Amino acid sequence: MTDRAPDLDALDRRTYLKATGAAALGATGLAGCVGRATGTLATQVTDQPADIGDFESLVVTVEGFWLGPEGADPEEGDADGANETDPDDGSDDTDAGGNETTDGNGTDDEGDAAEGREYFEFDESQEADLVELQNGETQLIDERELQTGEYPYLQLDVSSADGTLTDGSDAAVDLPGNAPLKFNEQFEIRENARTTFTADFAPVLRGNGRYLLRPVPSGIEVEYESEASEDGSSGENSTDGDS
Repeated sequence: MTDRAPDLDALDRRTYLKATGAAALGATGLAGCVGRATGTLATQVTDQPADIGDFESLVVTVEGFWLGPEGADPEEGDADGANETDPDDGSDDTDAGGNETTDGNGTDDEGDAAEGREYFEFDESQEADLVELQNGETQLIDERELQTGEYPYLQLDVSSADGTLTDGSDAAVDLPGNAPLKFNEQFEIRENARTTFTADFAPVLRGNGRYLLRPVPSGIEVEYESEASEDGSSGENSTDGDS
C-alpha cells in the first residue's frame, strides 16, 4: 500500500498548486478564450514493464492534470529522456516516510510551481490498474475540449498507488513527494481535431525494498486525429513520440 498519509502540509500545498494555476488562468486565459478555436484532448495511461512483474495488482488514483504554460518552450534539461526512470543502483534516495528526497527526474517540486500552467480536476477520481495496462493496453481517463495551442508538458495529479505483490503481500509504493508525475512531451491542441496523449509510468524497485512510481518517457505517445468530415469520412492520423 502507498505510505502517502494525508497531512495538512500536503493538503495546503495541493490547494496552493491549484490556486496558482487558477490565478494564472484568471490573469491571462480568459481574454484569450473569447472567440478562440478549440480542439479535443484525450488523456490515457499505460504501463511499461519495469518491475510491474512483481505485482498482482497496482491501482493508481488520478485526480486531474496540469498543462504546461501554453506556448512555452520545453524546460531546460527536460528533453531527450530527462524524465526517464532511474535504474535501481542500490541507493536509497528516500526519507523516513518513503518519499524521494532528491528532485528526481519526471517530478515537480513546490519551487517549480510553473507560472501559467493550468489545472483541470476530474469530476470523479479515475482509477487504473497498471498490471492490466501492459503490452500496449491503455485506459482513457479523461476527454475534454480545450483551446488550441502548443503545450510543453502534461502532469498527472496521482493521489495514491495501492499495490499487492504476487505473493499476496502489500507493496510499499511511494509517490514522488507531493509532486505530480511530469511527462515532458511537447504537444498541440489542434482546431477541430482530437489529440490523444498517452502517459506511460511504472513502478521501480529501489535499494531500500520499496517501489517508486516514475514516468517512462520512451513510452509517451501523442496522436492527432482529424474530426470526421461532413460526408462522414475520417481525417488522417499522425503520431508523435518515441514508441
